Amino acid sequence: MKKFLVIGNPINHSLSPKLHNYWFSKTNIKAIYEKKELKLEQLANIISDLKNEKISGLNVTVPFKKNIISFIDELSSEAKSSQSVNTIYKEGNKILGHNTDIAGFELGLRHINFDMKNKKVLILGAGGVVPSIILGLEKLGTSEITLSNRTQENVEFLKKTFKNIKSIKWGETIDFDVIINATSIGLKSDEDFIIDYSYGKSGKFFYDVIYNPRKTKFLKKAEEKGNKVENGKMMFIYQAHQSFTIWHKIMPKIDDETIKLLD
Repeated sequence: MKKFLVIGNPINHSLSPKLHNYWFSKTNIKAIYEKKELKLEQLANIISDLKNEKISGLNVTVPFKKNIISFIDELSSEAKSSQSVNTIYKEGNKILGHNTDIAGFELGLRHINFDMKNKKVLILGAGGVVPSIILGLEKLGTSEITLSNRTQENVEFLKKTFKNIKSIKWGETIDFDVIINATSIGLKSDEDFIIDYSYGKSGKFFYDVIYNPRKTKFLKKAEEKGNKVENGKMMFIYQAHQSFTIWHKIMPKIDDETIKLLD
């Protein structure tokens, strides 16, 4: 039986096994999908397991989407442009790395019919998934993208790659139409953002890449102030859908049953 893994740290919150194993049952594929918490020094060993076919494919989540690149033989154009990998597989004797987060983010927003065209966007965070979000936003026609991160060094690195993005210091607020949380703060109940949820007019769009818990403190506070909120569930489903299709050459259904599975 083929074995697939999602790796990260932390990893307990991941619903990837629930989704992929559900699709295995629906498509009659004999395989199992599990999650595994790793440390940075264990990445080489997990890629070795893929090379030796002890496992058949990997998904990668925080904080390893960039670190994993040095162990991969060949990157897709999406992985190269974002310098971020979330899907890995073996083809011939090569280990290939791909990024399905870009398509996942774009398709997830299209699913909820939210139009990003000409919107001013503030992104909180500068980690593994942020380059994918920036590329997705550019494709969707946003007018302005601003980054804010606790570590300014990471922001400066991204500004070298993406010439048109701006930045502000962590804790500052600007006028925006959309704010995206791309940090892991929402996974920790004892942490919160230093932002003004009432800044400007209400009715802004607050988006959290985190999908479990379903409504983070970030989204709850934004909703209380009269803003539209959305979590990363549809992005998660669509990026997983792309990974599944790459690995198995089968396109599983995304229907109401699939979506309710993750509620």
